[in-house]
Amino acid sequence: MIYHSIRFALKPEVTPEEKAAVVAKMHELFAAIPAVRTRIVGGDFGGKYELGAVLVIEDIEGYAEYLNHPAHLELDRVGLPLVREFMSSDITDDPDPEIGAKIAEVHRSRFENVPDIADLISGLAEYTGSAAPGKHGN
Repeated sequence: MIYHSIRFALKPEVTPEEKAAVVAKMHELFAAIPAVRTRIVGGDFGGKYELGAVLVIEDIEGYAEYLNHPAHLELDRVGLPLVREFMSSDITDDPDPEIGAKIAEVHRSRFENVPDIADLISGLAEYTGSAAPGKHGN
């Protein structure tokens, strides 16, 4: 299993209504992705981030399906313009010693093949973690 976690802080000008709309869109679109076995979306407490999600995905094939699913791409296109800082991490019990490199490759390929998403990410003040361009499975 792969537990994919995202945490983010919104830009200061984002209104409470826009914030609520992003959370609602996350609930809606994550539910539309078959590879996501279960999820939690909500407030992030105890750090600099405001919102977050943890998604449970069975394997690397499902992880690739999740990241490239049209619903996920839609969420990125709607949500990333409102984000100031973003981080992701992955925790897995997959025994494959190459799983970190495989996760990084899924992200690398996505950034290469979906340049508008790579552009949105490049515009963030901070973007760290397993999904960060140029990282190789932190």
